[in-house]
Amino acid sequence: METLRQHPLFSRKNIVYLCAAFCCLLWGSAYPAIKSGYELFQIAADDIPTKIVFAGYRFLFAGLILLLLAMAQRKPVARLSARQFGQLTLLGLTQTSLQYIFFYIGLAFTTGVKGSIMNATGTFFSVLLAHFIYQNDRLSYNKTLGCILGFAGVMAVNFNSGLLDFNFSLGDGSVVLAAFILSAASLYGKRISQTVDPTVMTGYQLALGGLALVVGGYLSGGTLTFHGFSSVAILGYLTLLSSVAFALWSILLKYNRVGMIAPFNFLIPVSGSVLSAIFLGENILEWKYALALVLVCSGIWWVNKVKK
Repeated sequence: METLRQHPLFSRKNIVYLCAAFCCLLWGSAYPAIKSGYELFQIAADDIPTKIVFAGYRFLFAGLILLLLAMAQRKPVARLSARQFGQLTLLGLTQTSLQYIFFYIGLAFTTGVKGSIMNATGTFFSVLLAHFIYQNDRLSYNKTLGCILGFAGVMAVNFNSGLLDFNFSLGDGSVVLAAFILSAASLYGKRISQTVDPTVMTGYQLALGGLALVVGGYLSGGTLTFHGFSSVAILGYLTLLSSVAFALWSILLKYNRVGMIAPFNFLIPVSGSVLSAIFLGENILEWKYALALVLVCSGIWWVNKVKK
């Protein structure tokens, strides 16, 4: 057993990589799950308020689960100063509420292809912001090349005639703004996690942000009706994946450089496309999926390549 633990495969860096990839795989599975949820809850394509209510319940329940888990582990859930609670409220309203509002508005006024590509700009924002904020996370040739390769992979998986349309619309700008808000809020969350337990921090930010989405969605005219056990099951899965992925990601950001973790976000649209093809019956036997996976993995490798 001791020999197995000393194997290079189980090094700290490899475990971090596997955890980051697992988070992105979970977030990628959210794409087909959300699409299935819209069908099961009978949400119309243009009904943004109801979609916001749907997302709000997902994050509210995910946050409550994490807070209950933290309480079971005897973590200081209630022992927060007024300043810390204010920081968590701001994090929840930005990273969860504001980001998803702009994201859903953006998708309503742009195509899914362009939306997924624009949303991938969040990785660039994370790497660039970390360059100016952290002394040990400067931009380098390897990081720049890795980001370019990763973004090329995202474009490859979405390649079709729609990519030839380069008109920058209000929807495109909203998606890019959502990506920037998420990147900036994640860096802010990394700072908060130095004084607040990551599980407690993630639980509060998801619960508070989700609550704001639920209230805002209902005030905007949204409504959500359950239709059988399937609708409950899909909301339960989305809740669990959000709680696990966001909590694990917060822990990874607390103990590792942003530039080391952020490029794994390029795996989300790739895994989302592949999983959508598998579970939604879409065509997966295309060259672009293999090319995208190679480019994304190459980008991640270059970003984390250590100079000899």
